[in-house]
Amino acid sequence: MDHDLAVRQKMTEKYLLDELDAKAREEFEEHFFDCTVCAFDIRAGAMFIEQTKATLAESPTEDSATRIAPSPVKSGWFSSWRPSLVLPAMALLLAIIGYQNVVTYPQLRQKLNSPGVLPFASVNIGTYGSQPPLIRAQKGEDFLIFLRIPPEGEFASYTADLYDPAEKLEWSVAIPATSAQDQWPIHVPAKNRAAGVYSLVARGVDIRGESKELGRASFELQIEK
Repeated sequence: MDHDLAVRQKMTEKYLLDELDAKAREEFEEHFFDCTVCAFDIRAGAMFIEQTKATLAESPTEDSATRIAPSPVKSGWFSSWRPSLVLPAMALLLAIIGYQNVVTYPQLRQKLNSPGVLPFASVNIGTYGSQPPLIRAQKGEDFLIFLRIPPEGEFASYTADLYDPAEKLEWSVAIPATSAQDQWPIHVPAKNRAAGVYSLVARGVDIRGESKELGRASFELQIEK
């Protein structure tokens, strides 16, 4: 799961409200463990919820001899929010938003707008009997894969599946099929990956949506300290 998709689908809010199914929850957890923005949002949201729960749990002491009949209030969730409870929660929320606007987002914008050279490797599907290409990357650094899929049959599109050294599927990416192109650059976002040999499996997808495996290739990721 990439960050843009997580933002569009409001995954942070749904995660905190426990509105995700098991599969979506697992995918989002794998994402925010490596995404500083989503991880910060999760921590901030959890702090906000805990602070709100703690504030709402506080009840005023009541004299057993003298009881004042409560005034009628409107039913609904917001009826429990008194000014004395809202102010601390709002102060925390404003602090979170301020930190994001002043520190987190400017740092991310600066990183995205700064030019740089990424590690890369050319990976050819269906190549046998050769050493896998080597990618040397810093821990948590993006890299590029120039994937070559030999033309075979008439396909409406392709997919490429990335498997980690433990043969666990990390992600799948859709690739458009064009007659004038057999190599595509794939941007692999930053993640604290383990060093080792990764596999790419390419599949062709016909107009009926049926897929056929076209081959696989591998590359070795070396993490530099």
